Amino acid sequence: MRDQTNQAAKEAKRDEKRIEEEPAQLAREQARRQTDLAREQAIQKEQAAKEAKRKERRIEEEPAQLAREQARRETDLAREQAIQKEQAAKEAKRKEKRVEEEAAQLAREQARRQTDLAREQAIAEDQEARRGKAKNQPPE
Repeated sequence: MRDQTNQAAKEAKRDEKRIEEEPAQLAREQARRQTDLAREQAIQKEQAAKEAKRKERRIEEEPAQLAREQARRETDLAREQAIQKEQAAKEAKRKEKRVEEEAAQLAREQARRQTDLAREQAIAEDQEARRGKAKNQPPE
């Protein structure tokens, strides 16, 4: 029975101690929650400040960025125009060469036709001369 009494006394003491410590425990939990909340608010405030700074930097850099993009577009356009000009010059050169080659080809064809005509005339004259010779010679 004594053990039961001691046991009950110990348990009562523990309950009493727990009741005494409960307000302190609640206060610690409250303090921890407030600290956590303050930390979260500080993080949010820092993130908002960083975002505002990024936005401000973006606004400051926007004219320079637009100028760079404009310069890039102008450079690209100039490059394209230079390429087109070069291609047009090459095409003109090709056409000029083609015209020259056509003229040379026509001259070669005309010379060939004249040569062929002269050869045919020479053959015809030769045949005519042979016929004339054959007529002039008495039959044997």
